[in-house]
Amino acid sequence: MASPLRPSALLATVGVRTRARERSDTVSLQRPSGPPATRTALGEVRAALDAARLVGALPRLAAAPRGDGHLVIDIPGWKAPEVSGAPLRQYLRRLGYDARGWGFGTNTGSTRRDIERLAARVVELAEETGRPASLVGWSLGGVVAREVARLHPEAIDRVITYGTPVGGPTYTTVARAYNRGADVDGHRESRRLDESNPIRVPLTILFSRRDGIVSWQACIDHASPLAEHIEISSTHLGMGFDPDVWSIVAARLADRTRSS
Repeated sequence: MASPLRPSALLATVGVRTRARERSDTVSLQRPSGPPATRTALGEVRAALDAARLVGALPRLAAAPRGDGHLVIDIPGWKAPEVSGAPLRQYLRRLGYDARGWGFGTNTGSTRRDIERLAARVVELAEETGRPASLVGWSLGGVVAREVARLHPEAIDRVITYGTPVGGPTYTTVARAYNRGADVDGHRESRRLDESNPIRVPLTILFSRRDGIVSWQACIDHASPLAEHIEISSTHLGMGFDPDVWSIVAARLADRTRSS
């Protein structure tokens, strides 16, 4: 007979407590060897359970630090519509941030084009507001966010990514389809730039061993000097609705490292 859950584990399961933990040992973590195992990929059917934890997490989400009004741009994952980030953006607006979608609709995977046009938009908005913006990216959206920050660090306060394959889609369950629809050369260029021109704005990287779409090892950033890693316990499809992701985003946005 399976042993019952401890009270602390039960509270984490229903969202009252977080399941996230900071990882400072990423240097010793293994490198990716392939896409997630089939069993892990099949676990994506449980994505709705990650969203269900939002109910239990409401008190701690409500207690998050208030925002300072600075611009936060949310970038969707591959083939995801812009509306997929609407719940998180609404939460951030309630905290006091100027949270917006990226403005380009569904992320079709044209990475190089998206980097160029989002970079131009972010620079323009930063000049209008007089303050650097923060970028939040889910999966491929995080790839775009990273490259915008590399191009224009002066316009970016920080970047937060979750389920983002650093350097591209090689270690994903949808690699073949992704490679046909995305700018693969752009991803190769990203990998080269990580070595020669690492990102120099604060990076918060969320990864999960339950990610059935992106190998969790592929999310680890071994090059950026200001990268921190936090392990969560969510499916890939559930990350955008996981209260642990929301609470981490809120905490890091409040911890501004640059003067306004």
